[in-house]
Amino acid sequence: MERKEMIAMLLAGGQGSRLGILTQQIAKPAVMFGGKYRIIDFPLSNCINSGIDTVGVLTQYEPLVLTKHIGIGVPWDLDLNYGGVSTLSPFVTGNQGEWYSGTANAIYQNIKFIDSYQPEYVLILSGDHVYKMDYSEMLDYHKEKGASATIAVMEVPWEVANQFGIMNTDDNKKIVGFEEKPANPQSNLASMGIYIFNWKELRQALIEDNEIHNDSDFGMHIIPSFLNGGEEVFAYPFDSYWKDIGTIEAYWTANMELAYVVPEFNLYDNFWQIYTNSDNYGPQFVGTEADVNHSLVSKGCQVEGTVENCILSPNVKIAKGAVVKNSIIMENSVVEEGCVLDRCIISEKTTIGRNVRIGEGEDIINENKPKVYNSGISVIGMNTVVPDNVVIGKNCEVGGHTTAEHYENGHLPSGKSLIVEGGTL
Repeated sequence: MERKEMIAMLLAGGQGSRLGILTQQIAKPAVMFGGKYRIIDFPLSNCINSGIDTVGVLTQYEPLVLTKHIGIGVPWDLDLNYGGVSTLSPFVTGNQGEWYSGTANAIYQNIKFIDSYQPEYVLILSGDHVYKMDYSEMLDYHKEKGASATIAVMEVPWEVANQFGIMNTDDNKKIVGFEEKPANPQSNLASMGIYIFNWKELRQALIEDNEIHNDSDFGMHIIPSFLNGGEEVFAYPFDSYWKDIGTIEAYWTANMELAYVVPEFNLYDNFWQIYTNSDNYGPQFVGTEADVNHSLVSKGCQVEGTVENCILSPNVKIAKGAVVKNSIIMENSVVEEGCVLDRCIISEKTTIGRNVRIGEGEDIINENKPKVYNSGISVIGMNTVVPDNVVIGKNCEVGGHTTAEHYENGHLPSGKSLIVEGGTL
């Protein structure tokens, strides 16, 4: 078999706990984005557009939807006999299995997979960012610098630099220091979690670090070991669109921005297409009494109500008399007659009953998860049923097959959570 110059390893096992109920049943990289896409479509599409035809996708938390979505890689032309896309979950070795316990540990556990392609370089990617990048240009840069490791970085505002892994560089972009979320950052070059390593050097570092840390991590252990060991590590500056949509507000905002006439992140770019695995739904239907403006409406949608500044995934139904504003409605969900929704995220396969109102009342931060629901957005989880005639406030989360009895006086006040175990979950 021919050697692969560079293969990609895509870390897609994270829960994404800051997305609350959106990731209760699926991994963050499988969450829908921009109507018909899932977050993992972006790094996968970047790979094929960059000429990388061998990708290992490392899954762990709630992998079912993600694994089904990737399949054998057909939408990305990654259905190859040699190479292509492989889903890599933790497996049993010897007498016991072992979960991936850190980003680098996950790569360590798949050394045999990487060795089978005899690559000179390995590209490490995160499965939960939205961006377009030509990884072949980053590889050219890596070779030009004679680097052992190259880390993609972007400038972030100084006031938020303390929230990132920060790279301190010399005039030649060589990294001379790395600080994880420093209190007083010396630089505003933030790591994007995109790395190219020489496989020979990385392989040795993974084996050595596994002897020391059972939760081996790139940011905490591997990169510092390269720097302390005198390896040539360089920063690769990136100045295009890149979003870590790790919070409810960031996720909602990034989606809403796609409805701009010329969005900063253009999904209609024929030069750098984003591919996805989507069912073959029919065309959209817009009824005679419908009013749709400033929205993305995916195929298979039936809209008979009012939709304003929204993102509708495939096969969403907005019934007559419903008013949906500033919201994201995911695949196969139904909003029944008379509903009024504002600043909501409705996850997949969810039914919102008749005359339901969501997003009303005071903007009170969620009492159970204040770090998740604090921007006025209410989120309804996957496979949820909301009964007729109830009112749900702001910063609420609802999940499960809820009934009228779950809502005191037909109301879930702002800042409250209602999660029903069992039912259709």
